[in-house]
Amino acid sequence: MLTRLPFLCCLLIAAIFCAALPHSAAAEEAPKTKRLLLIGQGPDNHKPTTHEYMAGMQVVAHLLQNVDGLQTIITKADEPWAEGPELLDGADGVVLFVSQGAKWLSQNPERLAAFERLAQRGGGFSVLHWGMGTREAADIASFVNLFGGCHGGPDRKYKFLTTTMSVADGQHPITRGLKTLELEEEFYYQLKFPKPPAKITPLIKARIEDQDETVSWAWQRPNGGRSFGFSGLHFHDNWKHETYRRLVKQGILWTLKYPIPEKGADVAVEASVLELKPRE
Repeated sequence: MLTRLPFLCCLLIAAIFCAALPHSAAAEEAPKTKRLLLIGQGPDNHKPTTHEYMAGMQVVAHLLQNVDGLQTIITKADEPWAEGPELLDGADGVVLFVSQGAKWLSQNPERLAAFERLAQRGGGFSVLHWGMGTREAADIASFVNLFGGCHGGPDRKYKFLTTTMSVADGQHPITRGLKTLELEEEFYYQLKFPKPPAKITPLIKARIEDQDETVSWAWQRPNGGRSFGFSGLHFHDNWKHETYRRLVKQGILWTLKYPIPEKGADVAVEASVLELKPRE
């Protein structure tokens, strides 16, 4: 019995030592919950059923509600959006769907600085339709450095039409499960992108004036962060297209570095989620 005492003492000391270790050393830490900020606004001067920013963010929230370890936070970013910098500093990624997003980003220095801090942390950036826009050329550079693409300046191109939207890069994770689609839309095209050697990846092209124009892109930013954009979604009804919902969901997940199923993510939602309620 006496000969076993040293062995038992060693076991006791080892157990005490393990219990005293930080949790990360004693066992693998649980995955951190990621926070995604869904940034919308109230109505702009477009007619109802178009530029429905807050309703669109509700759709996005429903698409992402069952993603493990992801918390979505919807914020209405009408000016002055005083809580914005604090919200951004607590986020791992953003989805921007507002009026003249590039102008909105640059008109408040504290706001722009908070977005830049998020980029430095490797945050995910996604932008939809007029969220990538500005009428002023001066707003373009700061926006492109974060989101990768901008519909900006007096030479910006846009067109209302019924056209074919097709996959440009079938190997990219964001395009898994996407299909060619014919639909009515207002697409922004000939967008401003980063200058070489930086390079975006075209994901979706639309046929506009006999040319295949890039209307969605992915960008692996130089610091390791990721950005995604889609210039469609002028019409709220286009959320009813499964390909639209899948493109947006998978684009957002990619920016946050979540895995995307080989056959595409589940984008089923209740029909009531897609129905547009009257504006307040």
